[in-house]
Amino acid sequence: MSETRSYPRHVKTDAGEIEFRLMSRSDEAAVLAFAQKLPTHDLLFLPRNISQPKVLSAWINEIERGAITSLLAVKGGAVVGCGTLVRDPHSWSPHVGGLRMVVSQDVRGQGVGRALSQETFALALGSGLERLTVQMTVDQQAAIALFESLGFKAEALLRDHVRDIEGKKHDIVVLGHNVAQVRAQMEAYGLPGAVQH
Repeated sequence: MSETRSYPRHVKTDAGEIEFRLMSRSDEAAVLAFAQKLPTHDLLFLPRNISQPKVLSAWINEIERGAITSLLAVKGGAVVGCGTLVRDPHSWSPHVGGLRMVVSQDVRGQGVGRALSQETFALALGSGLERLTVQMTVDQQAAIALFESLGFKAEALLRDHVRDIEGKKHDIVVLGHNVAQVRAQMEAYGLPGAVQH
């Protein structure tokens, strides 16, 4: 089962209207500006530092290759958030996707992160993946609660897994979601449309 979601989409939040659209090479400068304004701590749960131009360029190459799908949250022409679905069909885990989410400090606590995580989750549900994972530093309580509200459960704690630019180590929590089980339950109750809207 695979649904295709169409973009751009618009959603109303407490921060105002937000446009969700698929990231492409033309967004490189806007995404770099967004990433460079993020506190370093917010970047720690990402595998690479997206505030570096060479990392961003490699990311866009992966989007063009089809390994990554990234949704941008745009407000007034500026990027205020990014939700990403990463999958590797050539790995031992082609049925598993990883979600990554970053939101600008300017719009936190205003529903943008929730709307973006729900939209990215819906995109992941439509991709046919069976399992999803997300990881973040253990002190990101609001983000953890957000993903738990979507049905994710803590599965692993990676101690001292990332080191910030000052050399301090941080723990990472990994949350998982059994999408295939949820999809089967939804279909059993006649609710497959819920993943489309």
